[in-house]
Amino acid sequence: MLSRVEAMNIEKALADGNLPEVVSAIRESLKMASRTPVNVALTGNSGNDMSSFINPLRNIGHEEEASVPVAVLKTTQTRACYLSPHFPNVVLWDLPGTECAAQSLENYSMEMQFSRYDFFIIIVSEQFSMNHVILAKTMWDMRKHFYVVWTKLDMDLNTSALPEGQLLQIIRENILENLQKQRVCGPPIFLVSSFDPLSYDFPKLRDSLQMDLMKNRYHELLQNLSHMCERAVNDKVSFLQKKIATESLQDACGISDADDLAVCLKAYQLLFGVDDESLWQVAQRVGRTFADYMSIMKSCDVQGLSTRNWKLTCMTCTVFRSFLGLLRCIPWLGNLIIRYFRQKKQRCLLEIVAEDTKAILRKVLEDSIIPQ
Repeated sequence: MLSRVEAMNIEKALADGNLPEVVSAIRESLKMASRTPVNVALTGNSGNDMSSFINPLRNIGHEEEASVPVAVLKTTQTRACYLSPHFPNVVLWDLPGTECAAQSLENYSMEMQFSRYDFFIIIVSEQFSMNHVILAKTMWDMRKHFYVVWTKLDMDLNTSALPEGQLLQIIRENILENLQKQRVCGPPIFLVSSFDPLSYDFPKLRDSLQMDLMKNRYHELLQNLSHMCERAVNDKVSFLQKKIATESLQDACGISDADDLAVCLKAYQLLFGVDDESLWQVAQRVGRTFADYMSIMKSCDVQGLSTRNWKLTCMTCTVFRSFLGLLRCIPWLGNLIIRYFRQKKQRCLLEIVAEDTKAILRKVLEDSIIPQ
């Protein structure tokens, strides 16, 4: 969770339009969150090769001292936890098989304390049984992320007369069909051989797990950061709109000509911290290029903006400018109408820059957790 001090620092930096400082505060918060342990539970029927699956997942050979005990008979009677340098700050829990439940399978999730785990891997071999379906339905109802991993694939291929591609397709379709009957949306399915970890889906499994665990760890924090940033930008927009209504924005921002959209655009970009210099600093701190952030900006220049936004197109066309010129001949009413449309243009410009700021912040959050 975001601490009160961290939240205040980010909100102040956003209010000041100091986007590089916002980025630094966000990255520091994510750095702290990266140390939070993530608990991954492996479960399934006994004899489904759960224990031997953990060793290659940890990138450890079965013969190494730190490996999980592997045997033909059931080896896991109580919960056991393991660590791996391949998954920093991740705890892998080898749970007893479903047959070890003291009562019914429905009570298995309570006995194993499913609520304490962040992520699940259902280990399957030979048959995707009703036990596996119930496990998946339980995790789905608890809104827990999970994988289905079919092990002993080498044995299936050796004993089947079907071509490899057809057998793999049948296995996947069978798992999905059984899950759909319980209205469980298909989770990622991986077909592997625990004793040949470089083959089939094992490399893809490790890469996917690493990325999904990272997203899982940061999910709540990213949501909090995203909502907080959006709220801070909206508050700033409301404040500036009041300034526009009283025409005091010119004094506050040093705008020399309120009718010059290029001058106003530059002033708004500076206020929100999405000017060229600030974006260059943001890119440097996140480890991306300046072009990565400029490419998502809609308010790069007034000329391009006027052609893409229909409101600005209407209010900046030659006919409309001529109409405003005629209004200047009407002393009181003309000035009132001109002032109305001037404020309308500035509000439109302000909202576009604010949306650009939100888009930049969303990309910063995304870029801060995804490795280059």
